[in-house]
Amino acid sequence: MGSALGPDWHEGLNLKGTKEFSHKIHIETMCEVKKIYLQEEFRISKKKSLPFPRDHSNQSVTTDKEVWPVYVELTNEKIYGCDFIVSATGVTPNTEPFLCGNNFDLGEDGGLKVDAHMHTSLSDVYAAGDMCTASWRPSPVWQQMRLWTQARQMGWYAAKCMAAASLGESTDMDFSFELFAHVTKFFNYKVVLLGKYNAQGLGSDHELMLRCTKGQEYVKVVMQNGRMMGAVLIGETDLEETFENLILNQTDLSSYGEDLLDPNIDLEDYFD
Repeated sequence: MGSALGPDWHEGLNLKGTKEFSHKIHIETMCEVKKIYLQEEFRISKKKSLPFPRDHSNQSVTTDKEVWPVYVELTNEKIYGCDFIVSATGVTPNTEPFLCGNNFDLGEDGGLKVDAHMHTSLSDVYAAGDMCTASWRPSPVWQQMRLWTQARQMGWYAAKCMAAASLGESTDMDFSFELFAHVTKFFNYKVVLLGKYNAQGLGSDHELMLRCTKGQEYVKVVMQNGRMMGAVLIGETDLEETFENLILNQTDLSSYGEDLLDPNIDLEDYFD
């Protein structure tokens, strides 16, 4: 069991591929990783790997003649050679070392329950990051997700709360818990997730608005009752600050309809 990957996990690794490639993604669904082979192990096994399919209409079944540093065998019996493998399957709170002899209240996901000041059910014990479960009433556009960014925010806030408690002072909820926001890069595309970007907890009472320019940008907006509740921005859209303000301010956008994502309208200036 390890921690969530931070922004610098790849430092010291050579991430250059064996050959030039474009931004093409192949997805294998309904399967799991069965086994991973190092180069010599794969040679001894005498198994055959497949080249990655060139497109959806040409599912290649020929043998891959490349020699790769590592190979992955899937439960659908397919084997692919890779430069390296990144396993990203989520985080489970590792609270077991702290439970013996203590009476912590646990959340449904197994994390230590913390209140709005990161305080656990035991006196003078605080928790933050992957091992805690946020048990306060959250903002309508914030949710806990075990990411390094959120763990860092919780750590800062927990330290602030502990310092305030030691001085007998009160402290307000940190602004970072008003709106869920995460920025990363995926296949060299900028990815911004805001608010209820996947309509988490909104039920069926919501609608999605999309704008997509192939090879350049993808914009998805989650709307509820004319208000923006979340968004996914991929590429250099320059919309993140504007959408952040629209979600936080809960501006009524019902009169704009689908024109809200019209690329000919400069939203940044319009809602400035």
